[in-house]
Amino acid sequence: MDSSTDRIIVGDCVEQLALLHERSVDLVFADPPYNLQLGGDLLRPDNSKVDAVDDDWDRFASFEAYDRFTTAWLTACRRVLKDDGALWVIGSYHNIFRVGRALQDAGFWILNDVIWRKANPMPNFKGTRFTNAHETLIWATKARGARRYAFNYDAMKMANDDIQMRSDWNLPLCTGEERIKDETGAKAHPTQKPEALLHRVILASTQPGDVILDPFFGVGTTGAVARRLGRRFIGIEREARYAALAETRIAKVAPATAADLGVTGSKKSEPRVPFGQIVEAGLLNPGELIWCPKGERAAKVRADGSVVVGGLSGSIHKMGAIVQSQPACNGWTYWHFRTDKGLSPIDVLRAKVRAEMAA
Repeated sequence: MDSSTDRIIVGDCVEQLALLHERSVDLVFADPPYNLQLGGDLLRPDNSKVDAVDDDWDRFASFEAYDRFTTAWLTACRRVLKDDGALWVIGSYHNIFRVGRALQDAGFWILNDVIWRKANPMPNFKGTRFTNAHETLIWATKARGARRYAFNYDAMKMANDDIQMRSDWNLPLCTGEERIKDETGAKAHPTQKPEALLHRVILASTQPGDVILDPFFGVGTTGAVARRLGRRFIGIEREARYAALAETRIAKVAPATAADLGVTGSKKSEPRVPFGQIVEAGLLNPGELIWCPKGERAAKVRADGSVVVGGLSGSIHKMGAIVQSQPACNGWTYWHFRTDKGLSPIDVLRAKVRAEMAA
């Protein structure tokens, strides 16, 4: 069996992972059994039963049995993951600490733990504990010092109103029309994750065309979001009834166009343009003045791309830091040039040069 994509495999995840090609997937998203170990029915104050997780796939004989299972699937996932790939795994307090240790023991290197803060958590009906209002995701690379993994930092910043995204995510549970129902109209899967959560994970850590593996596919949230975002997927699911619902669900998803899949890129990945190249291109001339954002301080441009302030000269970054008495400065955003409409950052000129280089 090869690792052809956009398909759902019915079977045991460890057995099926052994049949996939080594280093063939870009990302793993895993939502394994939580091993809740419920001791009996969970009741509301009116004695009605809560539809909790009591399926056979979440039952393990002991913590040791769960640990063996966790080590097996993590090891199998690490084999099929590319050297520059990454893994996300989600869990609750019941299992995430055991998973975290097994993950490190298997050789993964943790990048972040992310708290999914549920905007609408289920209340604690017995009133004996705090309301369990979050789950934890662990994001890890294949190994410490692994080749550069994908992280669309600027896209995540843009998605967060141009503010650096934090590791606590406030997102609602899967409810309403998004919840997949069975033939009786009841929720088909007790732990279906919201598409918003997978959208953020996939957008943050993959590129269009990447292959995402979900070894606990359930009713296909990973596949549905992957298809919408122009990624490919391999889903493994042991329960045939879940796989069938996932297949029907994903078939209804309309992929976004290639043009709509573009995300905000990082300037670090763009061609380097030294300030001297701006002068060479005639976009600023020797002797011309550039200004601080408020127009109160000026620096004179020289032919070699250095700038002069008083009796001192240096790069746009060095002189920007000196005039502000700061240890460092991004000269591209600090210094401005005059236009008919007022002051504009010299970064505009850098963008113009980059556009011409790409043409």
